[in-house]
Amino acid sequence: MSERGALRTRLDLLAREVAKFGAVGALGLLVNVAAFNLLRHTTDLQVVRASVLATFVAIVFNYLGFRYWTYRDRDKTGRTRELTLFVLFSAVGAVIENGLLYMATYGFGWNSPVQSNVFKILGIGIATLFRFWSYRSWVFKALPAKEMAAVRGAEGVVAQGGASPAEQTPAEPVRR
Repeated sequence: MSERGALRTRLDLLAREVAKFGAVGALGLLVNVAAFNLLRHTTDLQVVRASVLATFVAIVFNYLGFRYWTYRDRDKTGRTRELTLFVLFSAVGAVIENGLLYMATYGFGWNSPVQSNVFKILGIGIATLFRFWSYRSWVFKALPAKEMAAVRGAEGVVAQGGASPAEQTPAEPVRR
């Protein structure tokens, strides 16, 4: 494969990863904002406490989406390590997200429902950039190239409903 073709392939894979991360993140955003507003309007919790609880509900939702959809092809051997790092980086993201809300609420007195939601969503946006970098770099580690090729080959077989390339006879062309 040419250098340009390899670059194109890597960019396509990155675009696919960003799209999947974004889809899980968008659903996580809905879970987060819905839980935040539900807690804020049905309990006597302070704004930031309601936000922190909603953030952790969304973190659990997002872990499941990332592990079993976005990064399902990544290394699964070190689940304890993976979960520990996920919780650690998610907690840092939660501090970023809720720190901005805290500053707006208690530093500037912006505490109306609209203002709280604006700063909650702005904090989520900034924290998402950190989370994307940290999850893909440290939490959901890529498989080595040899194992990745085997995973992609198996996924292709399942998608085509046929035999694996090793099981095909020479008369049967390998479809990719």
